[in-house]
Amino acid sequence: MPHVKPVEYDDASPEVKAVYDDIKASRKISWINNFWKTLASHPPTLKRTWEALRDVMRPGALDVKTKEMLFLAVSVANNCEYCIASHMASARAHGMSEAELGELMAVISMAAQTNRFAQGYQPALDPQFKPKGG
Repeated sequence: MPHVKPVEYDDASPEVKAVYDDIKASRKISWINNFWKTLASHPPTLKRTWEALRDVMRPGALDVKTKEMLFLAVSVANNCEYCIASHMASARAHGMSEAELGELMAVISMAAQTNRFAQGYQPALDPQFKPKGG
């Protein structure tokens, strides 16, 4: 159950409508998902979060599919059901194959397991892993 009432487009302030319009234009979609509608309960947070996400998820040194797969991996690690569903759909829309998904899930699982071993055993950090010059 949501903790705040989602803000629908027709009920939104001009400030929120401007962000919604940018989301729709940037993503080439005709609807606003519930994540953004919920953040719109606090317009400064909506604007700040959208602008940061939009800028980070643009193509750059990493392509959008890779960025979506990374976002999906972090969402799985953080156990965020909404984010898993959203970024799974987006990664697939950007061309993630079932084979890539399978390997991604294997990497996520292995990283979680080995991270816990390292947390539990607390091995000393190897000098080769330390930044040079620091």
